[in-house]
Amino acid sequence: MTVIHARPPRLTAPDPAVLSRVEAAVPGIARTRASDRLGMAHDASHYLLTPEAVLVPESAGQVAALLRTGLPLTFRSGGTSLSGQGVSEHLLVDTRRHFRDIEVLDGGARVRVQPGAVLRQVNARLAPYGRKLGPDPASESACTIGGVVANNSSGMTCGTHANTYRTLESMTLVLASGTVVDTGAPDADERLRALEPELAEGLLRLRDRVRGNPGSVRRVQAQFSLKNTMGYGLNSFLDHDTPAQILAHLVIGSEGTLGFVAEAVLRTVPAHPLAATGLLVFPSLGRAMAAMPELVAAEPAAVELLDAESLRVAQADPKADDVLRSMTVAGHAALLVEWQESDAGALAGRERAAEEVFGALELAAPARLSRDARGRAALWHIRKGLYAAVAGARPSGTTALLEDVAVPVPALADLCEELTALFAKHRYERSVVFGHAKDGNLHFMLNERFATDLERYADFTEDLVTAVLERGGTLKAEHGTGRVMAPFVRRQYGDELYEVMREVKRLCDPAGTLNPGVVLTDAADAHLRDLKNVVTVEPEVDRCVECGYCEPVCPSRDLTTTPRQRIVLRRELAAAREAGDGALARALEADYGYDAVDTCAVDGMCATACPVGINTGDLTKRLRAERHGRAARAGWNGAARHWDGVTRAMNLALDTAAAVPPALAEGASRAARAVAGAEAAPQWSRDLPRGGRPRLPVPAAAPDAVYLPSCLNTMFAPADGGPGVMAAVRRLAARAGVTLRVPDGVAGLCCGTPWSSKGYADGHRTMGERVREALTEATDGGRIPVITDAASCTEGFHRLGLDAAGVRVVDAVAFAAEHLLPRLTVVRRLPSLALHPTCSSTQLGLDGAIARIAEAVAEEVVVPQGWQCCAFAGDRGLLHPELTASATRAEAAAVRAGRHAAHASVNRTCELGLTRATGDSYHHLLELLDQATSSA
Repeated sequence: MTVIHARPPRLTAPDPAVLSRVEAAVPGIARTRASDRLGMAHDASHYLLTPEAVLVPESAGQVAALLRTGLPLTFRSGGTSLSGQGVSEHLLVDTRRHFRDIEVLDGGARVRVQPGAVLRQVNARLAPYGRKLGPDPASESACTIGGVVANNSSGMTCGTHANTYRTLESMTLVLASGTVVDTGAPDADERLRALEPELAEGLLRLRDRVRGNPGSVRRVQAQFSLKNTMGYGLNSFLDHDTPAQILAHLVIGSEGTLGFVAEAVLRTVPAHPLAATGLLVFPSLGRAMAAMPELVAAEPAAVELLDAESLRVAQADPKADDVLRSMTVAGHAALLVEWQESDAGALAGRERAAEEVFGALELAAPARLSRDARGRAALWHIRKGLYAAVAGARPSGTTALLEDVAVPVPALADLCEELTALFAKHRYERSVVFGHAKDGNLHFMLNERFATDLERYADFTEDLVTAVLERGGTLKAEHGTGRVMAPFVRRQYGDELYEVMREVKRLCDPAGTLNPGVVLTDAADAHLRDLKNVVTVEPEVDRCVECGYCEPVCPSRDLTTTPRQRIVLRRELAAAREAGDGALARALEADYGYDAVDTCAVDGMCATACPVGINTGDLTKRLRAERHGRAARAGWNGAARHWDGVTRAMNLALDTAAAVPPALAEGASRAARAVAGAEAAPQWSRDLPRGGRPRLPVPAAAPDAVYLPSCLNTMFAPADGGPGVMAAVRRLAARAGVTLRVPDGVAGLCCGTPWSSKGYADGHRTMGERVREALTEATDGGRIPVITDAASCTEGFHRLGLDAAGVRVVDAVAFAAEHLLPRLTVVRRLPSLALHPTCSSTQLGLDGAIARIAEAVAEEVVVPQGWQCCAFAGDRGLLHPELTASATRAEAAAVRAGRHAAHASVNRTCELGLTRATGDSYHHLLELLDQATSSA
């Protein structure tokens, strides 16, 4: 009979003695608020443990000091969250806040990285060298190097030949004793023997033990011929001879249970710029598997399997083609295949060979390879979108489980069929099977409600373990052992190799303080303990699977909370209320206002990264709206009716502040904030410009476009006393022979963003009605387009629903790139330009247009490392300047490290934020285009 383990108490006070030892070791790094502990307690796994405290060290030395305390520690990185590796009831060490350095070595052949660096950011640094990291997990936009190393990440194309284990050169490792070892140093082995003699000698003893047992050698070779992240990497004892290298490779995939990797040096692989991709649909799974030998012989980079249920899900994808959408899927299966090369001729040869193979296959639909970037992206979107489609559609209150296993390729079809049968036996509906067929690696998804169906999950797990191990497979191929498969490590490897693993753990971590309960356990039911029950809270965020994909793009992530934390804290608040824990509910509410609502930039970047499409800003706007009283709502609705007067008042206020002594203006704004609150009164600072220039109508009998300048032009003067973007747009248009009309009443019109972002729905509707009426008339019923000169305003006009009214709004940068630039002559170019794209320009798809104009303006265009949303967010940068300071810190450091002739963005408030952060004046990109094409 299955024993159901209830979730432990929601929150207990941390042990003062523990906190005292932490403080003595590294002062000031412990976060003990309920919000900090519960916000970090959640990850994408189906486990939930609340840490005593969250620790945020800044260096390997601080980590070493923590380890010397002998306190239990769990290291949290990114990409170690599916199997319960990153949760703890002890001390949780956040290694993502710092440890983000990236150093490219040997012209890109190698790279030195710290654990907090995101994989995509590392690949961006390597891209100019035509190189990338070998591991290519689907989570590359969110997983960090710490997670990649801890889980021995692989992915879709790297197989076992270019995974983390195979591409590691060396690491700087902090052992449980606090000893720091650089395994790449010439004297690494001597240092290890001197500082940790028992460890060094024990590793050699285990090496000889494994090598001396023919049965162990056969079993290790068989297990690690597959993708395999189950238990410890015992292939280290066969592949390496010296204690330092054995240790380094055992640490790969050890999930933080053997030491802390402060730095790793990885060998890189070529980043092939050319690819051909196709979807092969077969009448049955058996036919698809029968085709594998011929396909693999053609040496594709990837072969991805989609079972029949996956195809049914894929048919609903908007990017599915007509052939897939029109199919009647029965027992079909598909293989997504891709070939990659750096040379067009070589890729053509691959395509010819592939077409010959296709001709001999029994297919249910025509097959063809495509080099078209859009077509290829659509196919990969279908494959990667399976997770979003299934997880996003799961019933509210259930947990999405994404599991993975691997078997020898000849056993793959049989395992797929048995998995389908197990889903039916245990009543799991809409479960999909997909994965890396070339590697025999399957992923599958379940939706489970642990509060009521735990016995079903336990029984399914037992059947799964039997099915995989009977076929010579591994219970974890990519996602790590964690807690979910720790009880089954002995069953997979046998007693002898399991004892070797236990000795590895004892040698590296004698006291068992590193990530207790993970990888190895004596508890047969460990996978059924501390399970997470998902609380239903609100429709905006109930689909959240707590994966953390949103976190790397969130501008407040280093200051307060991330989108994932905003959501899980809402869930914790709901759970506390349901449990009648008023004290906890009040504590969470007290912190939530500033941490989650005030400091959310509502920039929508989280939605671009979220696999289930959640824009946490929608929640923030609603929560802001709930704060507003009747008077505030009426006041902002009135502002929408009299926006001309409001903007002129703001203009006058900035002019007045600039005219008086700076100390007086700063003191007055501080006093106003003390009375009205930080959410009501902005903080004036001496780096702000004077008030801007009025927006005036410009009639035109036969205009080519209607120009609606942003009201930001009225509020803020142009940078450095220049003419500004309004003048630049008009001059560029005149120079290109394009006639613009500025509509009557322009001074009272706005894109609605100030009301939308603050949650004033009535005022937003009022402004929307005014804008629709004015622009319908100015555009002759939508006959001609509208252009505006701030990317956030372009986005705001789209949210007003102008498209439905037949009015088309185009960003001035896109309009200039398409209609003005071809008619202009560039007479002077800048030697270099530091460019800050904005969150709005990214979401509007303006990257191409921005690049064309920037390249026309400057010989070298640099988007600085660390670029992200600046979080100025209209007035957030004035209300909470600490938010923008945090969001721009990395980008500002990169800008200051370079020397650029000019600095540009495409939004006036973003220009203010970057000017404040870097000390360099930022201008609108169209101002620079105006200068580059002017003969004056």
